[in-house]
Amino acid sequence: MPAATLTISSRNYSSWSLRGWLVCRMAGLAFETERLPGDDASTRAELLHLSPSFLVPRLCHGEIIVWDTLAIAQYLNETYPEAGFLPKNPVARAHCRSISGEMHGGFINLRSALPMNLKARHTDFKIFNGARGDIDRIVTIVDECLSRYDGPYLFGERPSLADAMFAPVCSRFRTYDVPVSRQTATYRDTILAWPLMEEWTEAALSEPDEIEELDMEF
Repeated sequence: MPAATLTISSRNYSSWSLRGWLVCRMAGLAFETERLPGDDASTRAELLHLSPSFLVPRLCHGEIIVWDTLAIAQYLNETYPEAGFLPKNPVARAHCRSISGEMHGGFINLRSALPMNLKARHTDFKIFNGARGDIDRIVTIVDECLSRYDGPYLFGERPSLADAMFAPVCSRFRTYDVPVSRQTATYRDTILAWPLMEEWTEAALSEPDEIEELDMEF
């Protein structure tokens, strides 16, 4: 297959870049990572929620150019069906698509109130009611999946598209010391110990660029 390039923004702050990178790695795609600088206008617009749409992460694969994390995942699922992004069982597959889509399009209050920041740790963080509703819904989803499909991942023994979509939330739960159910806490720790997640986090911790607005003292 042709060489591929995945364009991302910040490893430390960008949940969408993390999701795009995870699905590329899960597919077994050979690709290079190109990171936009922190002072790039589109990067800042994405990370500070100043734009309703943005073009990172963006995958260039031969003549194919596809952006938006879910669109990248759909393209990779078509190109590398053996990657197993979706469960084989049609009921579970529909469930996986549904919660992945819900994560893609929802939880706006959580994104704004608890921005992803892999370097930070906050204790006694005050969670306002809007974000609390999002957290409760995520915990319900995770607990239901673990009970129905026996874990340790959302749809069984191996990571799926849903795990890539939920991974940044697990990092938020750690960053802000969010109280969650026992099942969700176990899932959070499983995702944070996922070798792909550890690889991304290690690179994020050594990333020099910072965006002051996202590194403020809460």
